[in-house]
Amino acid sequence: MKIDSFFAELKRRNVYKVAVAYAIVAWLLIQIATQVFPFLEIPNWATRLVIMLLILGFPIALVLAWAFELTPEGIKRADDVMPNESTTKGRGRKRFQPPAPPGYVTPKSIAVLPFKNLSDDKQSSYFADGVQDEILTYLAKIADLKVISRTSVILYKTEVPRNLCEIGQQLGVAHLLEGSVQRAGGKVRVNAQLIDARTDAHLWAHTYDRDLADVFAIQSEIARAIADQLQAKLSPREKSAIEQAPTSDINAFDSYTRAKDIILTTALVSNEPAILLQVVDLLNQAVARDSSFFHAYCLLAYTHDRLYFIGHSHTPARLALAEAAIDAAFHLRPDAGEAHLARAQHLYNGYLDYEAALAELEIARRTLPNDPRVPALTGYILRRQNKREQALKHFQSATELDPRNCSILQETALTYQHLRRYGDMADALERSLAIKPDDVAAKVTRASVELDWKGDTRPLHQTIDSILAENPAAIQSVVGSWFTCALAERDAAAAERALVAMGQNELSVDTVVFLSPRFAKGLLARMTKDEAKARAAFTAARAEQEETVRAQAGSRPGPLRSGTDRCRPWPKRGGAARRPSRGRALSHSKRCGQRNSHDRFSRHHRGLDWRQRPGLPAAGGRYAAAGLPQLRPAQAAPFLGSAPRLFALRKNRRLARSEIRKR
Repeated sequence: MKIDSFFAELKRRNVYKVAVAYAIVAWLLIQIATQVFPFLEIPNWATRLVIMLLILGFPIALVLAWAFELTPEGIKRADDVMPNESTTKGRGRKRFQPPAPPGYVTPKSIAVLPFKNLSDDKQSSYFADGVQDEILTYLAKIADLKVISRTSVILYKTEVPRNLCEIGQQLGVAHLLEGSVQRAGGKVRVNAQLIDARTDAHLWAHTYDRDLADVFAIQSEIARAIADQLQAKLSPREKSAIEQAPTSDINAFDSYTRAKDIILTTALVSNEPAILLQVVDLLNQAVARDSSFFHAYCLLAYTHDRLYFIGHSHTPARLALAEAAIDAAFHLRPDAGEAHLARAQHLYNGYLDYEAALAELEIARRTLPNDPRVPALTGYILRRQNKREQALKHFQSATELDPRNCSILQETALTYQHLRRYGDMADALERSLAIKPDDVAAKVTRASVELDWKGDTRPLHQTIDSILAENPAAIQSVVGSWFTCALAERDAAAAERALVAMGQNELSVDTVVFLSPRFAKGLLARMTKDEAKARAAFTAARAEQEETVRAQAGSRPGPLRSGTDRCRPWPKRGGAARRPSRGRALSHSKRCGQRNSHDRFSRHHRGLDWRQRPGLPAAGGRYAAAGLPQLRPAQAAPFLGSAPRLFALRKNRRLARSEIRKR
């Protein structure tokens, strides 16, 4: 370590302050000992002992000041502390500070925009993406910087000239890094330039002409140069992480980059399982060429866990493949945050072990200060544990690092819905639609806010009509909302059309509970007062659900497919329908967390009289049509909405009345 950097590190670790404070306290103690001890007739050797102990303690205090740091959670090793955790000055961003004014942009913030591909082979664009992604990954490890996630910046991948000042405002950063990559034979040229997004001024630029094998060194050099330009403070661990190449095999890097591009650009699509299997093949090729490719193992573990979680391969064998990849990652870098993040995702997706996953995320957070996956996954888990306010804070933190990620914005909106903060929910959905205005599901969810909030079906009805008129094929993805709207309006004809569009597909409730289409037919039959047809449909639906549960008996928990256990007609005892106790009614919600139809769709519109809401019929006829017990308007009001909401009423009438009285 150079002498000037050594002294700078002493200052950063507050060693000077500790030395001064120790000297002052030691001087005071010596004065007390020399003045008070003789008066109390304490032997002289006690005074000399105090002086000797204070002298010996001085170097020990300096060593402790160098090695450890005081944080709100207690004393931690200095190398493990993020700048925003420190309770002392001189450690970068501080945890306890006045909130920034609206629109404030921290000077040490940056977004790495997609690099242009200047190669003759236009199919090599993934290589340019890989170079950009590695530079972003290096910078994201620096806790003194705010770095925007690739999920947000990938939206600016275009050949059209970009308005950099506007992009900076949209991403909330002060600086932008853009560049180009040209690959030809065994050579590569990388051009990079740093721009002040506030003034559009060019702050730094450099062109690197190297052998292709040196591309990883180029990425590290660019990251170090940007950190220097932004005057970021790097810990020894961060410096080491920037200098560490992802792999030594360029072909393995190609396969890994292709796999990562596929995951980023094809998330949440109908053929997701086939795409994920393609990703697995690419990553297996990468680790076959380089068995020490750490990041490939982490991504491979995530892909296996995703295949398991979505139900495509819900088997112990798939979990074992994920565990093998995680073990390989820990063998290579046991202290890496990415490995702990992979294990947290595995514990969550494979075992629903929330506490263990949160412990892994706490470790991952120390070395991944700019990775939005850490706060986002923390938010998912806390929400499952019914800690919604805490979950919301983590979703908001993820949004700061990934402001153009529609998935996080929509999860934030869902959390607002759980908290019954419908105005904030609408704002979050509006932000998502501003990014992807053609997102049909987001449009329908936004239109459903008025139904949940005010009992007004008109916005949802109009949105469904516009989809049917402009893009009929898209109705398949929101047919459940169409069916919900028809039931809420007691429109049997529209509900029948929705069932036809649904076909043999399952009725999805919050993408977690999947109900048989026979169950939906039973709901329609109850609304039209055909009790015999309704009971036959419910009985058939229950048999189908039970068969599905038996088929998954040896599997770990995944998407819930036994929703009729909550919504079926109650078993009869002595000729009368038996209703479960409040404790039993709530037990499933408590076990599964809060993402289920009962939890999401209950206790809405408290204190509003049914007859005061626009666009809906009177209470008695509305619920009679749905086949539900007759309640007074004040009792019926909280359960306005979709079919699962209506059936939740059968289990929770007493809870609803108690909640209304509380309000």
